[in-house]
Amino acid sequence: MWCGVGDKGVGDKGVGDKGVGDKGVLDEGAVRRGAAEDGAISFFQRYLTVWVLLCMVAGVLLGHFVPAVPEFLGRLQVAGISIPIAVLIWVMIYPMMIKVDFQSIRNVGKNPRGLVVTWVTNWAIKPFTMYAIAYLFLFVVFGRLISPDLATQYLAGAVLLGAAPCTAMVFVWSSLTNGNPAYTVVQVATNDLIILVLFVPIVKFLLGVSNVAVPYATLFVSIFLFVVIPLVGGVLTRVGVTRSKGAAYLDEVFVHKFDNATTVGLLATLVIIFSSQAEVILGNPLHIVLIAVPLVIQTFLIFFVAYGAARLVRLPFDVAAPAGMIGASNFFELAVAVAIALFGTTSPAALATTVGVLTEVPVMLTLVRIANRTKGWFARESA
Repeated sequence: MWCGVGDKGVGDKGVGDKGVGDKGVLDEGAVRRGAAEDGAISFFQRYLTVWVLLCMVAGVLLGHFVPAVPEFLGRLQVAGISIPIAVLIWVMIYPMMIKVDFQSIRNVGKNPRGLVVTWVTNWAIKPFTMYAIAYLFLFVVFGRLISPDLATQYLAGAVLLGAAPCTAMVFVWSSLTNGNPAYTVVQVATNDLIILVLFVPIVKFLLGVSNVAVPYATLFVSIFLFVVIPLVGGVLTRVGVTRSKGAAYLDEVFVHKFDNATTVGLLATLVIIFSSQAEVILGNPLHIVLIAVPLVIQTFLIFFVAYGAARLVRLPFDVAAPAGMIGASNFFELAVAVAIALFGTTSPAALATTVGVLTEVPVMLTLVRIANRTKGWFARESA
């Protein structure tokens, strides 16, 4: 079952006297810390599963009965990247970027194990397990339901997803697991650099095609939109608030003003994604389910490979969780763009990458819950 973003249930105790300062004055920051310690989560977050389901259904209904809305939103693109979704991703990751300071980024090099786990999982394991799992299900398990020609194209779409680890949404999953913001930034940045070098050779090797062309505009615009802009905005906000009201106010009060921003952004993103794919969902329900099965299995497998490796090398939880999420999630903008360039807009390969988009948020929210429930396996936080 999908999840709420909180990892603790509602506690039996109230905030009590944790919010009262030495002079009997209510301390807003202390109240928030006390609520967090007592495990309180909002009604909104507790029933996130319900909101996710409702937004998926609402998106399909909107796309089917009011197609002009997704058609209009679909025209708002830069280099194949949806501007409305980009704005929502900014809303989701801005609170995390506020927590990034450059001293922390410099300290990442002192503990490179998290980066190594990410690199090895993403590039030495993930593309090849995706190929193997997708081939097994599409050609063997579902062989009587899918023709060989269709299975070949679906496999191509799956491989494109497997060779493109996530960029933007990793910040969202990291935020929902209280990941180390600075470490996540470096994990994503180095991953984007590796994509430039390894994406094409891996796709050529696994698919046996020679005309793979990476849409570099999509890649670079994505990095600029989802890493550079929110990071600069977060750093400027951090500096401004710290100078005006102090670091304690920033960490204990200001960042908590955005506590529900990530959840709201996720739900709005679901509505847009499912509305844009409404006719695909309604027109190909069986094949969408068949494609989704290996994609979901692969997502869980890669998460546990990276998450388990992080535990073996004794990484702190706030580094281990993002390390697991970055490989499990996919850079679907890149995968969809390459599938369309290679096989066409209406191709089965493009459909397979679209299914990756549809399964992304619900499955990753499940992994967020798993990570939050198992944080006791790891050290509390990185230095």
